[in-house]
Amino acid sequence: MAGPSMLPTLDNSGELVLESILPHRLFPNQLGRGELITLTSPVDPSRIICKRVIGLPGDVVCVDPTGLKAHSTEHVLVPKGHIWVAGDNAAWSKDSRDYGPVSMALVRGRIAARIYPLNRFTVFSKNATYIEH
Repeated sequence: MAGPSMLPTLDNSGELVLESILPHRLFPNQLGRGELITLTSPVDPSRIICKRVIGLPGDVVCVDPTGLKAHSTEHVLVPKGHIWVAGDNAAWSKDSRDYGPVSMALVRGRIAARIYPLNRFTVFSKNATYIEH
């Protein structure tokens, strides 16, 4: 992963992750809040990015609970076929707070595990939540 947007969950210095693509391709509506996903950047289609799913279609989400990029009282309805994503390191993340809801068609897969370095091996679950303010 390049960049600090997913710190401290994912480091940007040599970690290897296992990406699960097939389940998402077969069951695109199975994404869950809290999951780490890979997706094509909505602002630069040549880049693959990693973010956390915050909101699903039909959810009303707070645009920016940190207040860094929008008023903390501003909310948005996530439209059908879209999700709301955020980086865990809010101060350094470009995410739905910047570009709004993301089309589910941009999602590549789910980060299933960190496999290297071995001393940081982690299996990521759907209900994991961590956002640094």
